[in-house]
Amino acid sequence: MEPGESSAPQSRAIVAQLKRSQIFRDYEQAFRETTGLPITLRPVEAFDLPFRGDPKESPFCALMADSNHSCAACLQFQKKVEEQAQSEPKTLRCFAGLCDSSVPVRVGDNLIAFLQTGQIMLHEPSKLQFDRTARQLLKWGAHVDVKRLEEVYFQSRVITKKQYGSILRLLTIFAQHLSALSNELMVKEAAAEAPPVTKARMFIAQHQAEELSLAQVAQSVNMSAFYFCKMFKRATGMTFTDYLARVRVEKVKNLLLNPHKRVSEAAYEAGFQSLSQFNRVFRRIAGESPSAYRDRLHGAGKT
Repeated sequence: MEPGESSAPQSRAIVAQLKRSQIFRDYEQAFRETTGLPITLRPVEAFDLPFRGDPKESPFCALMADSNHSCAACLQFQKKVEEQAQSEPKTLRCFAGLCDSSVPVRVGDNLIAFLQTGQIMLHEPSKLQFDRTARQLLKWGAHVDVKRLEEVYFQSRVITKKQYGSILRLLTIFAQHLSALSNELMVKEAAAEAPPVTKARMFIAQHQAEELSLAQVAQSVNMSAFYFCKMFKRATGMTFTDYLARVRVEKVKNLLLNPHKRVSEAAYEAGFQSLSQFNRVFRRIAGESPSAYRDRLHGAGKT
């Protein structure tokens, strides 16, 4: 993807791969077992109820989803949560008093998904609040069993603000891991294409530390630069320049696993020709500065 450009099909494909990954499945299971809350990873512009059918779905929300009128209200609420979570985690409270949260997952400048949880209350439900909820549902013309609705309403999960804040912090950290994994998947996906692309990728991997041009890579696969450029973009969804940048950023991340490696040293070893270019590219692809990334790995240290 180009900076600032959103490719919905590519985003959905990456999200599908993330959901199949072992790291996501392990985290998903551990999250549900530890918190008792539902969790989902949704691509941008998904138009369904996020927790429908989740093993930890709120009984109240499940009953609401069975009514067309209340289901529509829930869908509008989800859209509002996601609209406000474009750049940072967001928690909103629905008309019934339950909270849902969305944490954005980004690849550089591109928003590709939301990591979501919720269907909880931050205070004990009250009879007054339920009566207001029931009146609103009747006003919408929803056909619900009020007695059953009241029963499940008071079964709603209640979590303190402090506890819920900690849960959202865990989701935010995991969203950062998913962002890094997304970048790796984009590079690997490009590598799984036609033989000329595989050959070009191998050439790039071998020469990434050098000043590498499109013409050199095209020549390595016996193509004109013009044809290679079109073929590579069509096959990978990325320009040659963007792919090379992502490969180099991944190399920097691997080098920075060494706590004694300076950011500047890693940048030059990976093939970046200037620190200003490196800082700009790293922030675009990783979504944070290289020093911030290094600090997260090892704490404050050399740059």
